[in-house]
Amino acid sequence: MGTESKRQQRFAGVIQQDLAEMFQREGGAWAPGAFITVTRVRVTPDLAIARVYLSFLDTKTAKADLDNIKSKSNEIRYKLGTRIKNQARIVPQLEFFLDDTNEYVEHMDKIFDEISKEPRQPE
Repeated sequence: MGTESKRQQRFAGVIQQDLAEMFQREGGAWAPGAFITVTRVRVTPDLAIARVYLSFLDTKTAKADLDNIKSKSNEIRYKLGTRIKNQARIVPQLEFFLDDTNEYVEHMDKIFDEISKEPRQPE
């Protein structure tokens, strides 16, 4: 994907902020017990599709929670539409993805810890 225009970035920011507030208030209904963070939103140039990256904390069932959110995407889109109706002509289709950056960072930290614990070879 190329660089995003200012318009795309602004629109993605609006969507990210509103979705973050929605997940903070109503996220328990979609993913019980999980703390959901909207880490990034990318919007297509025609503003018709928004790719939403979610991070789940305090849960072992992130993939199941993500599937549940995907199944509720029309409901979430409708609620988003009521929030941004004065700022946007169309409400984009929402595509949800798991942002596993935190898991990747933890995995890499463990690898580096193991490497640092190994005895050094004498030179």
